[in-house]
Amino acid sequence: MAPHDDAVTSAYLEHLTHDDLEFLCHPGRGRAPSPAEDYRTVVRRNRGGIEGLLGSRQVFDALFLADHTAGPLVLVSPFLAFAVTVQRTRAELSSTTYVPEWVGVGRRTPVFDVPRLVEFVSAPWRCFFLTELLASYSRVASGSVVVPTRRGLRRQRFSELDPVRLAGLLDVVSDAERPGVFRRLGDLALFLTGVFPDYVGRRGFGPVDQTRLLRSSRSGGGRRGMPRERPLAPVTAGDGNPVALLGQLGRRWYMAAFRLLPAPVPANVAVISEMPERFDDARRILSVIAERFLFPHRETWFGRPA
Repeated sequence: MAPHDDAVTSAYLEHLTHDDLEFLCHPGRGRAPSPAEDYRTVVRRNRGGIEGLLGSRQVFDALFLADHTAGPLVLVSPFLAFAVTVQRTRAELSSTTYVPEWVGVGRRTPVFDVPRLVEFVSAPWRCFFLTELLASYSRVASGSVVVPTRRGLRRQRFSELDPVRLAGLLDVVSDAERPGVFRRLGDLALFLTGVFPDYVGRRGFGPVDQTRLLRSSRSGGGRRGMPRERPLAPVTAGDGNPVALLGQLGRRWYMAAFRLLPAPVPANVAVISEMPERFDDARRILSVIAERFLFPHRETWFGRPA
């Protein structure tokens, strides 16, 4: 196995449970596994690598087409289920003419630039990025932090599914925590516009929330010695389209996150440096995954956005 493939495989293995690995090696429980079988070794020695197993039609059929009353998660972890859908989407895009593009609540229009999407998912680290992002929203964090104000201490609530409250953390966290908050804001913008665009379109953002979100997009910094990227277009909220607004903000949040990270940046994290330019590609792929594979289980797996 090439060093690059080994690094990708190791990244997946950090997330996969023993049951996940057993399912990958014996989808549908076609034969009884040996008690001493080393699934990690089997995965590493697989000719097609980890992505070959995840993209197996047999694995997909056993997970999504078999009759599971509670859905695929009755058998495997969310991470494996999403990894399989990403690889299945990668395979199906190669024979797809167009993908649907969100243009309004309940409205889609065809987009024919599929080769660009095929190129996007041809990179193993991008597929891992999409898988990790989807899996992260199956266990959403929320709560409150105590922050000092002119009137004393107060609690500030946050939710990883509420961009306005999450952006509010930028005002209270330390400099070391800011890259993580910006990264999570970028992830949330990509997740909501890709998986729940109709919900975002219905809910929208009021004038106060828009102001807070726009302010957060201007609060990023940079790291010394980092080359200057091509500047992004100014963020505007005048068109009244909350999905478009989150798309603009997501690009800026990802850029801010990457600019604040200390070098060197690991390969699995460096993908976010591509998101300012490739945000729409990633969003369209998530939309395809959601519509084709996740729709029956979408709110069961993720809950409803705040």
